[in-house]
Amino acid sequence: MKKVKILIMGLPGSGKTFLAKRFSKLINAEWLNADKIRGLNNDWDFSNKGILRQVKRMRELADSSKKKYVVADFVCPLNIQIKIFKPNIIIWMDTIKKGRFPSMNKMFKKPEKYHLRIKEKDIRLNLLKVKDKVFKYHWRNNSSTALMLGRYQPWHYGHRKIFEKSLIATGQVLIFVKDVHKLGDNPFSFSQVKNFISKDLVEFKNRFKIIKAPNITNIFYGRKVGYKIKKINLDKDIQKISATKIRKKLRKLKKLND
Repeated sequence: MKKVKILIMGLPGSGKTFLAKRFSKLINAEWLNADKIRGLNNDWDFSNKGILRQVKRMRELADSSKKKYVVADFVCPLNIQIKIFKPNIIIWMDTIKKGRFPSMNKMFKKPEKYHLRIKEKDIRLNLLKVKDKVFKYHWRNNSSTALMLGRYQPWHYGHRKIFEKSLIATGQVLIFVKDVHKLGDNPFSFSQVKNFISKDLVEFKNRFKIIKAPNITNIFYGRKVGYKIKKINLDKDIQKISATKIRKKLRKLKKLND
């Protein structure tokens, strides 16, 4: 049995322990929490020497676990710790700029490499992201699927948030991009829009598909059609994001050639 060691690292208060606890339960993995291990060994030495002693202890526990999957969460301020622990997958919780311990903030170094960088504390979305790093997701046409339909001229943060909420609800999303290039103020071609979306959603690459759609103007349905049409309410700041204003700004900066 090949063991898979998953390291969830980040500053104190970044949400790594909450994510590690939930994810280890989700996949029935061994969970190693640094503070608990330190407590069991009555070792609260956070000097470089103490930190290296702790990571070796964590590695020994992970390597001796009888479970295939081991999820370990610790700050991991030094890159040498990653080399010692030898994780198969590195998740960096980059959700805060500073933790509650100034000395740890000063010591913490950005990891030289990682498989996933998480910037927001959305546990449902983060569980899905981490799961996709451990187990490859395969699109299924008969699985529950959300549909997004729009021009996306251009795709922006508000669209992404709608996508994320749709993904949490169903697990996969079909994105219809209306074929309206140069029809009115729609300067971006389908290939450009598709590229914008694909780059922004790269961490979900197997959970969405992008399809060119005709200029759909009406949607009709009868009773009990097997799907729901639902409005997603976003925060006021996100609702203020305007594709029209973005296009005006791009033109002003001469980054958009119509």
